[in-house]
Amino acid sequence: MRLFSLAAATMAATIALASPALAALAVGATAPVFTTKAALAGKPFDFALASALKKGPVVLYFFPAAFTPGCTVEANAFAEATDDFAKMGATVIGMSNDPIEKLNEFSVKECRNKFAVGVADKALIDKYDVPLAMMPSRSNRTSYVIAPDGKIIFVHSEMAPKGHITGTLAAVKSWHAAHAGAKAKGTK
Repeated sequence: MRLFSLAAATMAATIALASPALAALAVGATAPVFTTKAALAGKPFDFALASALKKGPVVLYFFPAAFTPGCTVEANAFAEATDDFAKMGATVIGMSNDPIEKLNEFSVKECRNKFAVGVADKALIDKYDVPLAMMPSRSNRTSYVIAPDGKIIFVHSEMAPKGHITGTLAAVKSWHAAHAGAKAKGTK
């Protein structure tokens, strides 16, 4: 009986983690503004979403924990794409409920000094409605693209890293194309 209960619990956890997570912040919603401790290239700094949005769109991606297999794959892929995001004026920042010391190291080893990672405390995880079902103090894997006006223009919420980088990059490209055309015409 105990073996059956353990097997059932393991299967339930696997299904919960493999199932798509649903982000409550929908496209068109206003992104909650925040400041937090972050790290870039091993150096801590204060990150403010409002300041980043003044420079262009922000790719804000939440991940469960630094140095876990899926989060490492995702960070490596975002690092490879960071130059493409930057060419379109976008800032990339990963968010996890890890201590800043761990994120300092993660920013070097897995983010490859290309983009910042910040501390997502429970309150921020709740504001963005991205709690991990099995551990609500941790976030699930959800990526947002936030336009400079603070509106969410893209959401991808799935525990597998696949689709996060391609989806956010496509959303930033679309936003950039629309706004580059508007600037060429002299409008905002």
